Amino acid sequence: MKAVIMAGGEGARLRPLTCERPKPMVPLLGRPMMEYILRLLQKHDLQELAVTLQYLPERIKEHFGSGEEWGVSLNYFLEKEPLGTAGSVKNAASMLDQTFLVISGDCLTDMDLTEAIRFHRRKRALVTIVLTPREDPLEYGIVITDAEGKISRFLEKPSWGEVFSDTVNTGIYILEPEVLRYVPDGKQFDFSRDLFPLLLKEGKALFGCVLPGYWCDIGSLEQYLQAQHDMLSGKVTVDIPAGEKEKGVWISPGVELEEGSRLLPPVFIGPGSRICSGATVGEFAVIGTQNYIGPGAVVKRGVTWEGVNLAARAAVKGGILGQKVLLEERAVVYEDAVLGDKSILGEESVIRPGVKVWPYKRVESGVILRSNLVWGSRACRFLFGFDGVKGRLNGELGVESAVSLGAAFGSMLGRGKRVVVGSEAGTAANLLKDAAKIGLISVGLEVYELGETTCSMARLGVNVYGAQGGIYLYTPAGEKDCLCLRFFDGEGMNLSRGDERKLEQLYYRDDFTRVSPTALVEEVRVTGMVDKYREHLAGALKARQVQKRKFKLALSCPAGLARTILLDLLEELGCTLYYLPLPSDNTVSPQRFARETVREIVEKMAADLGAVLCPDGERLFLTTAHGRLLEDEELQALITLLQLRYRQLSSVAVPVTAPRVHEELARRYRGQVVRTRTSPRQRMEGLRGTGLPFLPQAFDGTRTLLELLDFMAAEQKSLEQLLQEIPPFYLKEKRIPCPWNQKGRVMRRLVEEAGSEQVEMIEGLKVYRPGGWALVLPDPEEPAYRIIGEGCTEESAGSLADYYLERVRVLQQE
Repeated sequence: MKAVIMAGGEGARLRPLTCERPKPMVPLLGRPMMEYILRLLQKHDLQELAVTLQYLPERIKEHFGSGEEWGVSLNYFLEKEPLGTAGSVKNAASMLDQTFLVISGDCLTDMDLTEAIRFHRRKRALVTIVLTPREDPLEYGIVITDAEGKISRFLEKPSWGEVFSDTVNTGIYILEPEVLRYVPDGKQFDFSRDLFPLLLKEGKALFGCVLPGYWCDIGSLEQYLQAQHDMLSGKVTVDIPAGEKEKGVWISPGVELEEGSRLLPPVFIGPGSRICSGATVGEFAVIGTQNYIGPGAVVKRGVTWEGVNLAARAAVKGGILGQKVLLEERAVVYEDAVLGDKSILGEESVIRPGVKVWPYKRVESGVILRSNLVWGSRACRFLFGFDGVKGRLNGELGVESAVSLGAAFGSMLGRGKRVVVGSEAGTAANLLKDAAKIGLISVGLEVYELGETTCSMARLGVNVYGAQGGIYLYTPAGEKDCLCLRFFDGEGMNLSRGDERKLEQLYYRDDFTRVSPTALVEEVRVTGMVDKYREHLAGALKARQVQKRKFKLALSCPAGLARTILLDLLEELGCTLYYLPLPSDNTVSPQRFARETVREIVEKMAADLGAVLCPDGERLFLTTAHGRLLEDEELQALITLLQLRYRQLSSVAVPVTAPRVHEELARRYRGQVVRTRTSPRQRMEGLRGTGLPFLPQAFDGTRTLLELLDFMAAEQKSLEQLLQEIPPFYLKEKRIPCPWNQKGRVMRRLVEEAGSEQVEMIEGLKVYRPGGWALVLPDPEEPAYRIIGEGCTEESAGSLADYYLERVRVLQQE
């Protein structure tokens, strides 16, 4: 007699375990679950087998081949498109010329198939469905039979009000070949949903055979764990691929048990694994092939697959680890959590119960992961990147995480404090803004809703409304699928690094303030913020010559409020404007838009300059009247000239990456230069003592543009003429990848090599050489270094950058 194994399932509910393997290849005690089905069929003299395939078919064919190793003959039938259970079997009709059995390749059972076949023949049935009693039948198809076993009714996944029997469909069928005539070719067609009700309606001989024995449909991660617990408990009769060293302790060949290791039955340990001294493995633990369980490590009620490595004092407490997963020291995986293949869990990091990590991810040291990690390559210990919390919507950054971020920020500030919240226009930003507000209100904070704003308006709102903090949400330039949350302190500045750490700790620990319903405060919807911002911008104009100058501008900025405010102001100042909206899909960066599109318009309309304002309203790109785009460092030097000569500030703040031209300008105008780190917060901090009444205003792109027009009008000079007053400088910047775990060692070696050379370590390592300097700066968000060189010529700047680029490359190879 022949049999069909349905092995096309992709096992969506078992992900991430099935991301790179079909469901029948998921191991039970180290063996693919389909292998237990092969052994069962061979035991009952079913040796000529058809195997239906659809998802990742080569993985099954490569492992089982012809089937000779298991004493069977395998014939494979591939579905190009999903055909349903009956359709997949119809696809194998060429070899089904006699009574045949159908069974799923992803279940676990020890039922007496020979008895089911006898029953089928005795009843002269067209179809026999193997049934089994279940205490909770709601998740299965119930089959109702009469006293003779003839089927009278099917109920697919009923409610309790429809439960008239506890016998459920196991997915094991004995069929006569003529049933396949009822299955259409090349179409999706299921046994339980389509074929069997059709045959019942036509009065065909359908019987149900209730059999004792074990049966488990491994359709979920919970069932996957439970099936292996049942195997170790002896609830299912299967051949366990190991020797029983003592009752309940199954040890495979080549296992090394160091003195002082503890095994607590029932337990299974796969071939070639090493259990170190002080390690504990027990109570339904399943250890895969070639595992390393380090000193003091613990695995209880968990499953590890092939090649898993647990460093000292790491622990798996009810979780599942895929192939070649690495847990570094003191990392912990809790119950029902799953790590996909080749994931890495850093030191002292924690995977909370039920969390799933997709393959090839890295969870950084100290992270407490409490939501699934599907997109991106890693989960960082630090939520905050260079400029806030950034992630893909419904990927790294979802509604739940936005609620938790709001609650964590509110808990850090304290009950009763006031927070202003604003965002750019758009559904995604508003969605996460609303979620963050829910978190803030839930911990007893007073929320002032600013509505649609620019980031600079939100910063000002903190000051205007006497808030202790603020949140602004926007889409980063050129990253259409991402959103960013910026958090502000009571001065409207980005949070300090210390406050970012506090917020991260509260977020990862779920350590939020709990308040009673009577302590919740309804949000305040603010009106008049636009007028207050316009008044603030009007203060940027020291001279009134702008109206007389009648500038012609090519301008691009985000649609909506930012456009309205900026265009109205410039028109009031007598400017002639040619407006170009930024691409709404955010696929073109503002810098590229300025270089390619705005430049052409500037030249055609003979404009004085072109300006592009980024979506957050803070970063600005300028083009000259001849269409040349100013590089970032050039614009920064122009702003220094404006501040020292026109605003007559006593000092300016520039990042450590900026060229020495700022010091030259400071000497010329008797000012000082404060060198800062590159983060926005540190640059704002560097402005203290400069005389600015509101430090974040220096980061307002709209205000900067107005001040520059004011400067040009007062000096009666063009943008090119002002640029000519800036001494020439030559910078070269390059990047080189460097793994996260090597960054610290590489930097240490560079510091050692610098020796007696003049160095500066405000941020990164800055080495001064005759006529220039080189800065080696670890990227805070990527596994890479920035290498910046400044020289007397373009060639010397490039040589300095190249030298340290090569040093970083060589040091990584040591």
